[in-house]
Amino acid sequence: MNLEFSDQQLQLKNEARRFLEDKCSPQAVRAILDGAAPFDRALWKALGEMGFLGVAIPEAYGGMGAGYLELCVVAEEMGRALAPVPFSSSVFLASEFLMLAGSESQKQNYLPRLASGETIGTFAFVEGQGQVTPQSIRTRAAGDRLTGTKLPVPDGDIADFAIVAARTGGAGDEHSISLFLVDLNADGVTRAPVSTVDPTRSHAQIEFASAAAEPLGPTGEGWSIITRIFDRAAVLTAFEQVGGADRALEMGRDYALERMAFGRPIGSFQAVKHMLADMYVQATLARSNAYYGAWALSTGAAELPQAAATARVSATQAFLHCAKNNIQVHGGMGFTWAFDCHLYYRRANLLAVNLGGLSQWERLLVSRLRRRNAA
Repeated sequence: MNLEFSDQQLQLKNEARRFLEDKCSPQAVRAILDGAAPFDRALWKALGEMGFLGVAIPEAYGGMGAGYLELCVVAEEMGRALAPVPFSSSVFLASEFLMLAGSESQKQNYLPRLASGETIGTFAFVEGQGQVTPQSIRTRAAGDRLTGTKLPVPDGDIADFAIVAARTGGAGDEHSISLFLVDLNADGVTRAPVSTVDPTRSHAQIEFASAAAEPLGPTGEGWSIITRIFDRAAVLTAFEQVGGADRALEMGRDYALERMAFGRPIGSFQAVKHMLADMYVQATLARSNAYYGAWALSTGAAELPQAAATARVSATQAFLHCAKNNIQVHGGMGFTWAFDCHLYYRRANLLAVNLGGLSQWERLLVSRLRRRNAA
């Protein structure tokens, strides 16, 4: 097992970093945070033109056709830059659902436009607070019509279409859930933005009132497909979190080296050293687990379920820890609006609940390890 990226993949990573440093500065992120625009349209268009949105989409469908390792390195740089665009919704979720479960006509229709950034997609899954289970999904499908409410839906206010999980059976088990493609600009769909801890990534409440829907994948196989896609997305999101954690650590380190107190840099004080060391350990452990997840994802290994859960748990903990302690290293100034620390703290908390909260993934990891050991 080679846990290092190739020279070509590292070149792509460096290219993505240079691009984002130029197009997605902290000032650009703040413009979305403080302004009325829900996302950075210019950045989204440029990402499509550079091919970053279609890294893992096959060339036959308008993508780069590179693979998951290449998408992982791009995801890390997106997390580092806090890119205020619907990257995870369109790339980690919508595109992956279509590649796994879409028909040939659906792939031909949607994937080229997703790769270019012409179309934005999302996944409508959650229906309020609490852990999502087959029993908690109340949105229903009757033929080719959907009725129900999804809240919150990441980027639901700006997406052109959504892949929606809905109940097609009455048993309430995993086989009662199916997936559907819904045009969010069509009749029967009502959207309302909702506030979150990180306004640079918009969310919405979406109501379906007998909205037209197109089946995606086999009927009754929705939950199985969701589980597989979430494992993929967990690894990709882990890289996004690793990128954010690394940048938060760098911010704390740089401030500790330049901020003077009692005639010496605060980085020379033992308490600050220990804080930065703990941040480094958490970030490095998360990177190690994310690399293991990337290997499992890119090779289709049987270890992917536990590798994905491990990466998800570790990266979530690391980003939360580094973002929080970056504020502590900055002291009183770290809590102010003028410093960028809160931008990373916001994103860390938002990503911590995407795809399900930390406790859900911890339970999932334990159950998967038990099943593996029993086998």
